[in-house]
Amino acid sequence: MKVAFIGLGVMGFPMAGHLAKAGHEVSVFNRTAEKAGRWVAAHGGRLGATVAEAVADCEIVFLCVGNDDDVRGVVAHALPAMAEGGIIVDHTTTSAKVAREMAEAAEAVGRAFVDAPVSGGQAGAENGQLTVMCGGEAAAFDRAAPAIDAFAKAVRRMGGPGAGQLAKMVNQICIAGVVQGLAEGLHFAKRAGLDPAEVYEAISKGAAQSWQMDNRWKTMTEGRFDFGFAVDWMRKDLGLVLDEAASNGARLDMTAMVDGFYAEVQGLGGRRWDTSSLVARLERPE
Repeated sequence: MKVAFIGLGVMGFPMAGHLAKAGHEVSVFNRTAEKAGRWVAAHGGRLGATVAEAVADCEIVFLCVGNDDDVRGVVAHALPAMAEGGIIVDHTTTSAKVAREMAEAAEAVGRAFVDAPVSGGQAGAENGQLTVMCGGEAAAFDRAAPAIDAFAKAVRRMGGPGAGQLAKMVNQICIAGVVQGLAEGLHFAKRAGLDPAEVYEAISKGAAQSWQMDNRWKTMTEGRFDFGFAVDWMRKDLGLVLDEAASNGARLDMTAMVDGFYAEVQGLGGRRWDTSSLVARLERPE
């Protein structure tokens, strides 16, 4: 298919690469043109000088940008230039509100919009093993899903416009709780005089096991927090979650508490540390 990818950050760069490897004709745009040039040098394809140039006549336009306003800006430029009947697939984590707005805007001009936030982090993007939660009309999802498969291990439609973003919010709620529990467990083990490695071996085969435990217990113990998804981005996501909860009445006591803990990590200089850095606030000198 003729596709475009807008936003070549730590996630978008490898995701677009998997589309090229799968045989799609890919054009790219990034606000920092140098990064887009590096992508073309590595994968071929076409470099667009503007969003409109990159998406010209494309059947599917993929986005992976920063926030709601970034999505609004890209979509405004993409809709008139892309192929008639084309689909925008947005992998940005945004509010459900903006996903619904963009779906309406796309429908009004004979295009479609699928909100498709991802889980799996930088490693998942690089390895083509992302989980993708989608919202949008079934016909648009069915057309887009085979292309999304290029960088995903699981793709599921959750419902109409905005449903993918709501599912991603559930994902972030669960991650926040698991990482905080792991941070407290490791902190407790150290204070109790236990060997964290021995504790891990003892409990990781039982009910406490998690992806976070298997992949982050050692680096958390060593104070290494350079594994992709930054605290600043997690706080953005949790802000979206808490805003949505304020409107739907969900009680998210733990999520609000952990969001506050991440604010403390930011205060320690950890804005770009990854989400496992929750342990840093527990280990800081008293």
